[in-house]
Amino acid sequence: MNFLAVIGRITFSFLQAAGRLGLFAITALSHMFTPPFYFRSLIRQMMTIGYYSLPVVGLTALFTGAALALNIYEGGSRFNAESALPSIVVIGIVRELGPVLCGLIVAGRVSASMAAELGTMRVTEQIDAMATLSTDPFKYLIAPRIIATTLMMPFMLVIVADTVGVMGGFLIATGKLNFNAGNYMTLTMDFLEAMDVYASLTKGAVFGFFISLMGCYHGYHSRGGAQGVGISTTNAVVSACMLILLSNYIVTELFFAS
Repeated sequence: MNFLAVIGRITFSFLQAAGRLGLFAITALSHMFTPPFYFRSLIRQMMTIGYYSLPVVGLTALFTGAALALNIYEGGSRFNAESALPSIVVIGIVRELGPVLCGLIVAGRVSASMAAELGTMRVTEQIDAMATLSTDPFKYLIAPRIIATTLMMPFMLVIVADTVGVMGGFLIATGKLNFNAGNYMTLTMDFLEAMDVYASLTKGAVFGFFISLMGCYHGYHSRGGAQGVGISTTNAVVSACMLILLSNYIVTELFFAS
């Protein structure tokens, strides 16, 4: 019976946390589409999340594409299938590696930053002071972050990650593996389909929403001083990464199950 009680407590704790997160998400979404809108805060978040994340996203995608090309060439040479390298690189980068690696990198950078910033504001009672001064924290702090991340992920970061990742494979294939540049680009463009791009951008938007949601949620509910802020930051990154991997499978299933 004690074993069943432990299972029951874990189950109820999980359902309670899921309910709190669901209510937080609904509240945040409702504030995203109703005035007032803080455009200055939104632009600042778009710069912080999108523009300042470009270097690390670009470098990650470049080296990933290069390493992927080397591995595919080595594996394909065992079956005399080296010519399939361009098509496999572009499908692997655009469908999976580009958006997923971009999401994980941005989760480690942005979600942690949001949780730490909002957590510090919570434990120092700045959020309470903001509410006292009739400024809705959801409007001013949370809605701009969620909107900015949801927009910047697909329309800037994922596009850059896909493009630079494919370029990394191209550079290795033409500079090291003796592929003809024109033939490589022709095979790449012939194999890439619009559905692949749509799926990649959809994944970017979904990942961006989860990254900002988990960062804001854990930061907003921080408790216990500096130690609590550290725990919230860790929880934000871990939960964002788990939701990225889970939603990646779901979106892939929706687009490519047939």
